[in-house]
Amino acid sequence: MRKIKITEKAVVITAAIGSVLIMLMVIANTYWASQQAISSTNQAVSAVSAFYLESMADRRAKTITNLINNNFESMEVAVSVIDDEKIASQDDLRDEIGRMKRLLALNHFALVDEDDIVYTQYTTYTGGSRHPFLAKKTLEGRMISTVFRYGSSKDLCLAIPVDIKIMGKQFKACFVQIDINDIVNLLAFDDQESTHFALYSANGGNISETELGTLIGTDNIFDATKGNVSEEEWNAFRDDFAKGKKGTLTFTINDVVDTICYQSVPDTGWELVVMIRESVIQDQIQEISAKNLATNRMQIIFLLVVAFLFSAILFLMLRRVANDKLEEEKENSKAFKSMANTDSLTGVRNKHAYMETEAQLNSWIREGAVEKLAVIACDINGLKYVNDTKGHAAGDQLIKDACSLICNVFTHGSVYRTGGDEFIVLLSGKGFDTREETIDAFNRQVEENIQKNEVVVSIGYSTLQPGDEQLHDIFERADHMMYDRKKELKSMGAKTRE
Repeated sequence: MRKIKITEKAVVITAAIGSVLIMLMVIANTYWASQQAISSTNQAVSAVSAFYLESMADRRAKTITNLINNNFESMEVAVSVIDDEKIASQDDLRDEIGRMKRLLALNHFALVDEDDIVYTQYTTYTGGSRHPFLAKKTLEGRMISTVFRYGSSKDLCLAIPVDIKIMGKQFKACFVQIDINDIVNLLAFDDQESTHFALYSANGGNISETELGTLIGTDNIFDATKGNVSEEEWNAFRDDFAKGKKGTLTFTINDVVDTICYQSVPDTGWELVVMIRESVIQDQIQEISAKNLATNRMQIIFLLVVAFLFSAILFLMLRRVANDKLEEEKENSKAFKSMANTDSLTGVRNKHAYMETEAQLNSWIREGAVEKLAVIACDINGLKYVNDTKGHAAGDQLIKDACSLICNVFTHGSVYRTGGDEFIVLLSGKGFDTREETIDAFNRQVEENIQKNEVVVSIGYSTLQPGDEQLHDIFERADHMMYDRKKELKSMGAKTRE
């Protein structure tokens, strides 16, 4: 057999052709792999975005539900307290309504008698034409509605039936009205540049008047999305709104892809819609991929290394984006909860925090899980006098000084500011065991302060008794003792509210 001679030229040609083929194969394979990576990344980003949206929508819906339930519970407490008071005139009733508004943080709180006359803190008026829920002869259970206050301003109206007599008149209902803007401010705790939310009625109208991104804005959500999704998807979307269902919708407007998640707010007839600009993340990833392909054409070996590193970095970036978003959401939630439970003037816990603690203690009291518990009701003497004579800055300083006095003496208690000049201290454990000497020390300090013309705080206290069913039972006794103490301090020369 004749041997074929392999020349240097043949080797060079073979190496050149082989190198070109390998380069073409690597480039083609890398390009295909990059495209696959982009597709997979987009799917992953969509999945992360959907999870993030659903989490935010669910949390915000629960925030509104908790706000509604807290207001209903506060109204029931307010009615119970008012029913126990001896009210002889409309002025007395207005004063008591104002006191309940301050104590329980109730906005636009009012009572309605059997003639549909509405009693507020400042006035009375005929409410039959102004409040739709009064159209019913009898109000059965809780009622939630959306009402127009004036112009385009909207309120969330919460009403409950009552059965009490005041000044010889039968009262049939009470209600509060919460400004939609206050609810929007309560929910606005996320980065609004990348995340948007709005509240909608069942017909797609924007109730909150907040922009759902630049493309939908404040328009009717059905009008804005019609023609940008299939008719089947659009009809299903409208049906979900009408039936108060939860879901997601992805649509394209002006070549921009957006995804929204919608969640019903129970009993309100509202739908909460949240949107995140998913295309921003996708554009960044696609830009990185394009630069990577350009590098591949210049240097094959470098391309292989970069492709491997790119895949690893891309995976880590995706995980980092997801983790950062989740961590950011957790931090926002913690910061929001902290702000919601802290009094901005004094730094102690506020009425919202007290109501949460009260709900937990009520559960433990009913279960018999609490043995040692004392409530200290505190009221600053002369705050109104200081505000009227020295200004509100001096009044604020008086509140801070009073808070410092309470905190410095009741070092083993939990201090809450529940009103303008009112504080509550809860004692358990060591604080409960040393309560007598602590209270005596506090009262001695207050009596010395009268002579020094320094801060004076009236206190009353009570402890958990066998017949108590809730924390309010203890507070009632402490509150009565506090008012007796206020009279005693007045006789010593202390200023009062008047």
